[in-house]
Amino acid sequence: MAGVQTRRDTDLDTDQVLVEEKGNARIATLNRPKQLNALSWEMISKLLKLFTDYEKDPSVKILILKGKGRAFCAGGDVAAGMHSVTIGHWKIGANFFWDEYILNFIIATYTKPQVSILNGIVMGGGAGVSIHGRFRVATEKSVFAMPETGLGLFPDIGASYFLSRTPGYFGEYAGLTGARLDGAEMLACGLATHFVPSTKLGLLEEALIGMASSEHFDVCATIDRFSQQMPLKESSAYNRLDIVDRCFSKRTVEEILAALEQEAVHNAAEWILVAIQSIKKASPTSLKISLRSIREGRMQTVGQCLIREYRMCCHVLRKDVSKDFFEGFRALLVDKDKNPKWEPSSLDAIDDKMVDLFFSKVDEDWWEDLKLPERNVSATPHVSKL
Repeated sequence: MAGVQTRRDTDLDTDQVLVEEKGNARIATLNRPKQLNALSWEMISKLLKLFTDYEKDPSVKILILKGKGRAFCAGGDVAAGMHSVTIGHWKIGANFFWDEYILNFIIATYTKPQVSILNGIVMGGGAGVSIHGRFRVATEKSVFAMPETGLGLFPDIGASYFLSRTPGYFGEYAGLTGARLDGAEMLACGLATHFVPSTKLGLLEEALIGMASSEHFDVCATIDRFSQQMPLKESSAYNRLDIVDRCFSKRTVEEILAALEQEAVHNAAEWILVAIQSIKKASPTSLKISLRSIREGRMQTVGQCLIREYRMCCHVLRKDVSKDFFEGFRALLVDKDKNPKWEPSSLDAIDDKMVDLFFSKVDEDWWEDLKLPERNVSATPHVSKL
């Protein structure tokens, strides 16, 4: 895999991504509403081309990204990816992640303002094409989650970078439990930069289209005209960061779970009980590698996170350490019995050596680490602060 492995047989003019040219703005709309705009390889290929072309085009001042229907983007197209791996070789799935992670890196280091309108579901791969961008606009319809541990995977697409940069240990909470956050919570923890009521999105779009400047502060000021502060629901876990930090700062998943259960003895808050239930249902292997991934992400650049996560994904696809992703796919998306048989089935059956394997290079002659394109990171100050 040398360089970006885009599919040459893909029609990049597919209507899975609609493109509008309005003034100095370009509007890209993810257009698979029946699939909740799940990212296909075709969509990733087209977005790669659009982002690359627009960055070089001096007539383009701003890029607006949104989704059609009730979702911004509910993640990667897992079903299509798993089918290709099943009928072919795991390298096919690795190529998909390669392209997706290159796109995530380009977005994270983009020199022009990207405004993502997160008016609906934002999960998994949908977070990868938006949260890394400079402006993330949440609404009252926003629902953010990284539910991968319940599927036998881990929060990828550079999530170990942006989750680890939320306040305290809120990223560990969101990443391990797959907790669903609303627009107000996204704004509070920094996953969103603005909150704009959905009724004002049309006016916001018109204002952005009319801009002659691509300066960060000018774009921010324009969005500010339509944004507002939203109070958190009383039941939000973010209101109890002290408890979140006390529990999710523990060194191991076992200690985190024990701390939550101890907390529940005196505090039966719904978010605590749901967190306990979610952790107990999730893949033990996924939980362990996810915690380590987020902890390592605290000390790494976005590029380093993506390179490491690519290694981890390759091990998942290769099934050389665990088959939990394939079992989770079966239980939740194929048979839909919602009763995955994780192996190993308990946290204490997974030692550090097993976790280490996910972070090691893949033992295949043709395999190589993710190769990121050269980018001027110093020109994108938003990369270092979520």
